[in-house]
Amino acid sequence: MPRDESRVHRVASGPSDGAGAERLQKVLAAAGVGSRRACEDLIFRRRVTVDGRVAQLGDKVDPTAAVIYVDGERLVTDTRLVYLAMNKPRGVVSTMADEKGRSALADFLGRVEERVYHVGRLDADSEGLLLLTNDGTLAHRLMHPSYGVPKTYLCEVAGPLPRNVGRRLMAGVELEDGPAKVDSFRVVDTLGRTAQVELTLHEGRKHIVRRLLDEVGHPVSRLIRTSIGPIRLGDLRAGRTRRLTNAEIAALFKAVGD
Repeated sequence: MPRDESRVHRVASGPSDGAGAERLQKVLAAAGVGSRRACEDLIFRRRVTVDGRVAQLGDKVDPTAAVIYVDGERLVTDTRLVYLAMNKPRGVVSTMADEKGRSALADFLGRVEERVYHVGRLDADSEGLLLLTNDGTLAHRLMHPSYGVPKTYLCEVAGPLPRNVGRRLMAGVELEDGPAKVDSFRVVDTLGRTAQVELTLHEGRKHIVRRLLDEVGHPVSRLIRTSIGPIRLGDLRAGRTRRLTNAEIAALFKAVGD
């Protein structure tokens, strides 16, 4: 195949030529996109952008600073950044360490060497999905109500449930600090005087789920958060953590409009 002289000329000045710059295909491969040859093909097919411009073969980037998208999805290439999902057990407080000596999140991080922080909270009596990261910008967006990232909960409540309870919660309930409502509600199961319900909402006021269900007369006896935006708890065992996949991280960025 003859050399493309125009391409050779263009790659002389890539997006970054600093001391920390590396070949783009090497950075993509290190981030798990594929082999270097596969990554070169992605670049050649104009499926990669760096800092808002279409990448070219031969480009160099600083993996700790470049904003890279592959097929329109954000790719994190800074190896210092950590993104974890945790299944918080009941009885564990949502702090990294507790001055009262109670079981805290750091007790479950095992071999995670990086210093991470929890995104939002679950009260000690609640369990389920928590995200932990050292990416402060993403954490802020996930917690800020203006980004409207939905969270889903599975709750065991006092029953039996009247047919209109879901409509009441979706229409809005007046609480002492203002009205609140859920985005969706469904009954999962009923058993005697208890019921399992699933609800989704996008605000994060303290104890908001318990307060809503209390207000409609069905106090919560057990609460499990099953998803945060696109991230699902799945079959992650209580007390365990796992690293998010590249696809999950990209989905989180998309959920906050990045």
